[in-house]
Amino acid sequence: MGKEIQLRPKVNVSSYIHFFLNYRNKFKEQQPNTYLGFKEFSRKCSEKWRSISKHEKAKYEALAKLDKARYQEEMMNYIGKKKKRRKRDPQAPRRPPSSFLIFSQDHYAQLKKENPGWSVVQVAKATGKMWSTKTEVDKQPYEQRAAVLRSKYFEDLNTYRQQHHGRKRSFRQSARNQRGRTEPNKREDPV
Repeated sequence: MGKEIQLRPKVNVSSYIHFFLNYRNKFKEQQPNTYLGFKEFSRKCSEKWRSISKHEKAKYEALAKLDKARYQEEMMNYIGKKKKRRKRDPQAPRRPPSSFLIFSQDHYAQLKKENPGWSVVQVAKATGKMWSTKTEVDKQPYEQRAAVLRSKYFEDLNTYRQQHHGRKRSFRQSARNQRGRTEPNKREDPV
């Protein structure tokens, strides 16, 4: 009679997680009365993971591939609620770039020209290294530009909110008037 609720499929896990769960079960069987905290056990498990052979790791990688295939198949058949992203108001002001982003924009073309074979990621890494080696004095102009853009953004945001809030309030009042209510928050003073 009622609608059946379909649960979202369980997400696939990595080869390391398969190893971790297997290692935990073996550890519990071998030493049932021993308790290790999560941090200690994780450290011990990661050491063991690094020490096992590639052949043994291949078993866990195969399990991970099977799990991934299972998850993808279940997701294809899953008809559930999908999270809807809230649409951004096109009239709302955009957030200003940080001082690092301004620096990146200034140096992107130069780095790309000097290294045409680099990907965007490689250029970004190089820009990050350049930024980290800059002194506070060298960063100052970019931080000042970012501060100016940030103050302009907050001014625009306040203006936008006042205009948006006014539209929202007028919509609510018109909805109340249509239902037959008039200013429910006003109280009459007893005389």
